[in-house]
Amino acid sequence: AYSCSCIYNTQRVAMIREIVRSEIPECAALIRESFLTVANEFNFTQTNAPGFTAFSTNNDRLYWQYDNENRKMFAFLSESTIVGYYSLLFDENNECELSNLCVNPAYRHRKIGERLLNHCFTFAESLNVSKIKISIVEENTQLRKWYESYGFIHVKTVKYDFFPFTCGYMEKHIQQDTR
Repeated sequence: AYSCSCIYNTQRVAMIREIVRSEIPECAALIRESFLTVANEFNFTQTNAPGFTAFSTNNDRLYWQYDNENRKMFAFLSESTIVGYYSLLFDENNECELSNLCVNPAYRHRKIGERLLNHCFTFAESLNVSKIKISIVEENTQLRKWYESYGFIHVKTVKYDFFPFTCGYMEKHIQQDTR
């Protein structure tokens, strides 16, 4: 398992590590809670957007991703509580898709999302990934700007009939050490 930076101070221990299968229910609950804030902001509901992450993520879906897609799933722990999460799905083109990057709403604005994203970059680079792809709610301009500030480039939008929003697609090329 890949592990990364730990931060120690007198109050808390925080770390990012790969999850174990038994933590999937905790991660699924975190994803739903985190994405529900977006759903509420943009008026997405179970009725008008049943496929949106806040409504469609459940234990079975994450177990399937873990067992069948061989996704790498990482958690940010504050003490022993999972407060952040992301997963990576790798393809045959030396690229990967970043999914479900999220932070518990009570822990936001503490640079946890930034640390998860930087961890993603480091991990992807260690596997010689050439590109990281993401999809976002295009109307969430604050999120789009946040990803752009980390080098993601907007590449296209798609409006699906089954979503009340536009899907924005972004990607970041990973710099490989050529020495």
